[in-house]
Amino acid sequence: MKRRLTIGVGAATAAGALALVLVAPHLAFAQDPTPSPSSGTSAPGAGRPDQAQRQDDLATALAQELGIDKDKVAAALAKIEANRPKPPADANPPSDADRTAALKSRLDAAVKAGTITQAEEDAILKAAAAGVLGGPGGPGRPGGPHGTGTGQ
Repeated sequence: MKRRLTIGVGAATAAGALALVLVAPHLAFAQDPTPSPSSGTSAPGAGRPDQAQRQDDLATALAQELGIDKDKVAAALAKIEANRPKPPADANPPSDADRTAALKSRLDAAVKAGTITQAEEDAILKAAAAGVLGGPGGPGRPGGPHGTGTGQ
């Protein structure tokens, strides 16, 4: 009986951790279709009330699933959000030439390691030059599926 209880507690803990791992990135990259003014604060959920509500809902659900205090979960989520690296505001995306050079460098290493052949490298570079491979963007971003342009 004690073994079953231990396995059950372990499974519940693993399920809660898995939920955090699966849900946290979606929360971090969730996009709100309504624009909001820049608030100038760095608090999690600041500037978008619905994001703050989603953060609170997530903390409630995780606390219930893990059987711990909601305030502890909310504090942990706030700490994760505060420590997440943010890109500099003036960061410029790499040029097409820079991306092509980086791709060629990785492919050259793969050829040298025997992972791919020189002919395969040439084919990949040709496809990249023709725009078949897409670009650095994700869905809806420049270079990505349904995106516009090449990021330039």
